[in-house]
Amino acid sequence: MSPDSFIPPQPLNTAVLFLVFNRLDTTQQVFEAIREAKPPRLYIAADGARETKAGEAEKVTAVRDFLLQNIDWECEIKTLFREENLGCKYAVSSAIDWFFENEEMGIILEDDCLPSQGFFGFCEEMLLRYKDDMRIWHIGGASTLNKKMLLNNESYYFSKFNHIWGWASWSSRWKEYDVNVPLFKDFSKNNYIENISGNMLKKSFWLNNFESVFENKIDTWDYQWYFTVWVNSGLSIIPTVNMISNIGFGVDATHTSDAGNKLSNMTKENMSSNLIHPKLVMPNILYDNYNSNFLFSLTYFGFFKRKIITKIKEIIRKSSL
Repeated sequence: MSPDSFIPPQPLNTAVLFLVFNRLDTTQQVFEAIREAKPPRLYIAADGARETKAGEAEKVTAVRDFLLQNIDWECEIKTLFREENLGCKYAVSSAIDWFFENEEMGIILEDDCLPSQGFFGFCEEMLLRYKDDMRIWHIGGASTLNKKMLLNNESYYFSKFNHIWGWASWSSRWKEYDVNVPLFKDFSKNNYIENISGNMLKKSFWLNNFESVFENKIDTWDYQWYFTVWVNSGLSIIPTVNMISNIGFGVDATHTSDAGNKLSNMTKENMSSNLIHPKLVMPNILYDNYNSNFLFSLTYFGFFKRKIITKIKEIIRKSSL
């Protein structure tokens, strides 16, 4: 179903958290999608400008001014505008903390994750359907499945992977999140990753990333969310069609600088509002194996390439202190 032809069956009743920073062009595009969906409560969180980046303060101000001047539907507006730069790790995680301190459930979009209109209704239906089912921790909007490999006509599947390019969750799940992952020591010591990873390459990939966030070597928040879901034996809901296009790849991006990446500007779609639900609540191993290789480049060459890049970044970070 074309994103342009989709008509939501009912008004959106769920709050949206919009995470923004310094990119006016992508912010405007994602905001237009939010504006069309008309959430009744809109939370806007923005990190502060970096003192070391000339002209960034003006860009940050331009983004905030644009948003506040263009909210033209009836909604409750809450803002969390940082005066100082916290960085991705703390700015994003604390913004989601703030959101779920005020909302029982909600939808989260970053300034480069452009959703189809069907994404909002899909998240709302899943939030309500699985609110009390503590097996489910995350609802994603992005999907990289090859349609030729679909086994049935179900609208979504359960996964071990929680894609964060447009997602939703509940405060009851997020309260278990700790950005510093203090449980990692016990997790790695007891070899729990074996139950999740499936093979040595995947085990090394995830342990390397969890260890990096535990030792504060990378400025991110999302691996910690993966960790939280996994140590709580949680599952994610992933649609069988892609409803999010990441429009932020390029030189101005914090983590997605490769404009030619296969995940950049993926086609977004809608699905029928008459969802077909899976019969069993268990991870689809076939889909998960495909996605882990597609999303995380889990080849030996890709793994060692990532390790080298991480090491170089660590050396640069230490030399700048």
